[in-house]
Amino acid sequence: MSKKSKDVFVVGMALFAMFFGAGNLIFPPALGLVSGKNWIQCMIGFFLTGIGMPILGILAVSKAGGTINDLGNKINPIFSKILGTVIILAIGPLLAIPRTGATVFEMGVKPIFKNSNSIIFSIIYFGITLFFVIKPSGIVDKIGKFLTPILLLIVSAIMIKGIISPIGTPITTNIEKPFSIGFVEGYQTMDALASIVFGGIIMLSLAEKGYNSKKEQINLTMKAGLIAGIGLAFVYGGLLYIGATSSSIFPTNIHKTNLIIGITEKILGSFGKYGIGLAVSVACLTTSIGLTATVGNYFNNLTNGKLSYKIIVIATTIFSAIFANIGVEQIIKFAVPLLVTVYPIAIVLIIMSLFDNFIKNKGAYSGAVFGALFVSLIDGFSAIGINTSFIGKFMNTLPLSKAGFAWILPAIIGSLISSKLIINKNRHNSI
Repeated sequence: MSKKSKDVFVVGMALFAMFFGAGNLIFPPALGLVSGKNWIQCMIGFFLTGIGMPILGILAVSKAGGTINDLGNKINPIFSKILGTVIILAIGPLLAIPRTGATVFEMGVKPIFKNSNSIIFSIIYFGITLFFVIKPSGIVDKIGKFLTPILLLIVSAIMIKGIISPIGTPITTNIEKPFSIGFVEGYQTMDALASIVFGGIIMLSLAEKGYNSKKEQINLTMKAGLIAGIGLAFVYGGLLYIGATSSSIFPTNIHKTNLIIGITEKILGSFGKYGIGLAVSVACLTTSIGLTATVGNYFNNLTNGKLSYKIIVIATTIFSAIFANIGVEQIIKFAVPLLVTVYPIAIVLIIMSLFDNFIKNKGAYSGAVFGALFVSLIDGFSAIGINTSFIGKFMNTLPLSKAGFAWILPAIIGSLISSKLIINKNRHNSI
C-alpha cells in the first residue's frame, strides 16, 4: 500500500470515529423499530442526512477554505458568526454535550445501579469532563482510540449475530412517510452541523501529512469521506435492520436507550449489555471532553479573548450537568425545533458550496439561505407548539411539502430573486 493510500485510510478512519458518536447508536434501532417492514425506505432517508450530508459538509468546508467562517462568509460576516454560534451551541451545551451525560446514565449506570441518582451522577460525570478540559491530558486521546475499536467490535457482534439469528421479524407498523421520518431523524445525529467544524480539522491533518495543494486535499478528503461513509453505512444499516426485527418484540414507545439495551441483552446476553454500556460510557465521556474544549476555543476566539477559555468551559459543564437530568428522550424532543430550523440552512449552504464554481452571482447564496430559513422557521415554531396554521396552509401547497421538504422551492426562488436584484443593482450603479 502506498503512503498516500495509507494516509487516506487513516484520515478516513479518523473521520469515521469523529462521526461515530456513541450517542448516535440509539437512533437507528429506534427508527427500525417504528418502521418495521418499511425499514429500507426509512434507512435511505436516514443515510442522506446521517451520512451523506456530513460527508458533503466536510467537502464543502474544505472547498470553501476550511472553517465555519469560510462557509458562512458567503452570506456575510455577521451571518457567519451567528451560524457558527448556533452550530457550536447545538453540538455543545444545548444538545450534544448533555446528551452524552444522559446516555451514559441511562445505558451505563442505571442498568447496573438501579437506585442511582442522576443529579449526583451528572456532577461526577461533568466534573471529570471539566478536569480533563482544563488540564488536557494525552490519556483521554489514548482511551478514545482504544475504546472506539472495542465499541465497534461489540456493535459488529450484535449486528452479525442479529442478522444471522434474528430476534424477531419486521412487522407492519403505523408509520407514515418512512423516508421523510428517516431523513428528519438523521438531523438528530447533528453530524452535518459537526462536519462544518470537522472540515478544518481534516484539512489540517492532511497538511501535516505533507499535502499542501488545495486540489489534492479536496481529492483525498473525498476518498477519506468515502471510507468513513462505508463504515457508517455498515453500522447504521445493521442497527436499523436489527431494530426492524425487534418491531415484533418491543413496543414502539419504548425509550431509545432501553431499546438498544434490550436488543443487546437478547442477542449477547447480560455480558453484551454490560459490555456495550461500559464502552458507550467511556466513548461518550471522550466525546463530552472534545466537544467542551471545542466550545471553549470557539467562543474564546470569537470574543478575541474577552471571554476566557476557562470561564466558558466551566459554564458549559455546569449548564450541561443541569440539562442532562431531563433525560435522553426529553433532550431529543428539545432538539427538534432547533434542528428543523438550522438543518435546511446547513444543507443549502453545503450543496451550493459544492457547486460554487457554477454560481457566477454569489448573491444567490443569500436568497437561497433566507428562502429556506423562512420555511424552516415556521417548522421550528410548529415544533414548539406555536400556531402557524395560516402560513402552514400556504406551505402545504408547496411542492414536496407532504414529504417534509417545503423549504426546497423557496430556497430556489430566493436564490433566483437575489441574483436578479444584484445584477440589476450592478447595472444601475454602472450607468
